[in-house]
Amino acid sequence: MAGRTSCWRAAPGSTWPASPETVASFRYLAVEGPIGAGKTSLARRLGERLGADLMLEQPGENPFLERFYRDMARHALPTQLFFLFQRARQLEPLAQPDIFGRPVVADFLIEKDPLFARITLSADELALYQRIYDALRPQAPAPDLVVYLQAQPRTLAERVKRRACAWERGISEEYLALLAEGYARFFYHYSAAPVLIVNSENLDFVSRDADLDLLIGRIRGMKSRREFFSLG
Repeated sequence: MAGRTSCWRAAPGSTWPASPETVASFRYLAVEGPIGAGKTSLARRLGERLGADLMLEQPGENPFLERFYRDMARHALPTQLFFLFQRARQLEPLAQPDIFGRPVVADFLIEKDPLFARITLSADELALYQRIYDALRPQAPAPDLVVYLQAQPRTLAERVKRRACAWERGISEEYLALLAEGYARFFYHYSAAPVLIVNSENLDFVSRDADLDLLIGRIRGMKSRREFFSLG
């Protein structure tokens, strides 16, 4: 992450106020969080509001994913490498400012990719993965803002069970707890971009426009590079 800079620049003498004008001028916004946090749904809603292109993970394209959820130890490495290659390919346009046109809202940070690898890979597999990751990672700009969605593992599990993906319904609450812990550790150290940490337990950005309005208002009211937002 060293050497990366955000597309956004504060006015001279300012802190980090995300004014309505600043929000409208965002070029790259990322939504992150563990499985079941609602990052893809929120990315879609923010994309609609901001008139931005979407850059979304495509789990349906991963031929190893269904087998991974049946036998994680056996299929973790090919599953992880497929996602790494996919994410790196998606980020390539952001590394070329001359073709980085419309604003982009993404539902992933490639820097979080090793988080999953550390949970699922053996020591030898992790060493191989890390070498590939270090060689492959594109030098895309840091986001103007990261919205990090948090939720309790039980809430994540309930949301996953309601989704249409049959193979995801077997994901254990224990695995989701490991992911939630890994995300918390990752964002504790993350400093490449401003972060709004959102407790999503009582928020529904898909069905309640008022919740989305509250979030956008919170973004506009940010005064520093790391803030928290919770409802109730």
